[in-house]
Amino acid sequence: MNTHALGLFALTVIPLICVPGPDMLFIVSQAISGAAAGLRATAGVCAGYVIHSLLVAFGLAAVIAASPLLFEALRWAGVAYLVYLALQLLKSAATSRASALPKQPAANQFRRGFLTAVLNPKGMMIYFAILPQFMQHDQPAARQAFVLSAIFIGLCGVIYSALSAITAATGGKAGGISDRRRRCLEGVSGGVLIAAAAKLASR
Repeated sequence: MNTHALGLFALTVIPLICVPGPDMLFIVSQAISGAAAGLRATAGVCAGYVIHSLLVAFGLAAVIAASPLLFEALRWAGVAYLVYLALQLLKSAATSRASALPKQPAANQFRRGFLTAVLNPKGMMIYFAILPQFMQHDQPAARQAFVLSAIFIGLCGVIYSALSAITAATGGKAGGISDRRRRCLEGVSGGVLIAAAAKLASR
């Protein structure tokens, strides 16, 4: 895998990480009570994504071994799913709604964060939609999936840790997810995903 492909992958997943979802809302809700709680929640979410990455890595390897044509079909289905996600984000950005946070810190932030990520089917779908776009047929599928997953999980750890620190330092005021901030993030992210899907489809 070349540096250009890895960089493009990072640019594609960053908007998805930054968009407020179950993972981010849980982490912010915990970080309000302190950075340590937010970091424990972040570690749990990242651990949950490790499970997803293992399942996807071996699943994609099996698909490639069974049929390169099937893998190509999966790649185009992934492009279509990226477009779908982008349209959903743009639609959500045009709608005002409050982002509800849990009122009380969880008793075990790591475990709750882990379950939040593992039990979120959208996370698995994103893996299957995005990873095939950056994988080469002539290289080991499992190794490529592990590398891409490591980049995704690493970015999650950095972004969510920074969010936890900011939320804890400001008492949730700057780190909170206001409706205006949510709509801005979703609008920008939807546009970026449309551009990424167009570029990936032209490969």
